[in-house]
Amino acid sequence: MVVLVTGSSGQLGQSLQFIAPNYPQIDFVFCDSKTLNITNIENCEAIFSKYNPDFCINAAAYTAVDKAESEPEKAFAINVTGAKNLAEVSKKFDTVLLHISTDFVFDGSKTKPYIETDIPNPTGVYGQTKLDGEKVIQQIWEKHFIIRTSWVYSQFGNNFMKTMLRLASERDTISVVNDQIGTPTNAVDLAEILVKIILTDNRQPTTDNFGIYNFSHEGQCSWYDFAKKIFEINNININLLPIPTSSFPTLAKRPSFSVLDKRKIKTVFGIEINNWEESLKTI
Repeated sequence: MVVLVTGSSGQLGQSLQFIAPNYPQIDFVFCDSKTLNITNIENCEAIFSKYNPDFCINAAAYTAVDKAESEPEKAFAINVTGAKNLAEVSKKFDTVLLHISTDFVFDGSKTKPYIETDIPNPTGVYGQTKLDGEKVIQQIWEKHFIIRTSWVYSQFGNNFMKTMLRLASERDTISVVNDQIGTPTNAVDLAEILVKIILTDNRQPTTDNFGIYNFSHEGQCSWYDFAKKIFEINNININLLPIPTSSFPTLAKRPSFSVLDKRKIKTVFGIEINNWEESLKTI
C-alpha cells in the first residue's frame, strides 16, 4: 500500500515520518513543497503518475492565521487551489484523499462542542480558505476524508507549545489569553489517527465512511490553561498572567469557543481519544 504525504516538512508531516517505521505494511512517500508543489497541477500529476498512491494525506497548508489577512492570494493558492489540484489527481488515479482542515471554519459563537454538520462561518481569510478547500474537494472527488482539528502542537515545527517554552527561557513573565476556549491536539496522535483511518478503509473500502470528521483530544481549556500545563509538565517556574483577548489584539479574529465533538470519528473507526493533558505529557 502506497501512502503519499504532502507537506512533509510541516509538523504533521514530520509527525507522520516519526511514526512511519511502526507501519512496515505501508510504503510512505514523503514530499515537501520543493518535491510536490500542490498549487501546480502538472507537478501533482507527475508525482501521482510516478508513485500511483492508494492514499494521499494532504498535510500541506497555509496556516499563518494573521499573515493570511495580508496574503490572501497565497493562502488561497495553497488552501484552495492546492486542495482542488489534489482532488482532481486523486480522482484521476483513484486515490483516497485525506485532507486536514481546522476549527477556524467556525466563528466560535457556540457554547457546546461543534459537530460535523454545524454550519461553518469563518471570520478570517485563513478559515475561509480552509472552508473553500473543503468544499472544492467535496465537489470533485467522493473518496475523501476531511479531518477538522484544532490547536495542533508537537515536538516538530512551529507551534504554541514550542513558543511558550522559548519565551520561558527569555522572560520572567508571560501573558496568555484566557477567554478563548478549545482543545489542544498532539500532531503525533493526529498522525496515528490518519493511519488508523487508512488501515480501516483499506480493509473495508466503502463510500459509507467518507466525509468530514472532527479530531482533537478530549476536554477543553483556554490558551492560558494550556500554557500553565506546559510549564507544569516541564517543571518551569514562571509568572504566567491571564489576559482577555481584548488586551492582545491580532489581525485575524480567533473563535472564542472552538471545541470539537469527536463522537463520529470514535464511533466509525472505533478509537479512544486521550484527554489533552495526558497527551501533552507524552512529548
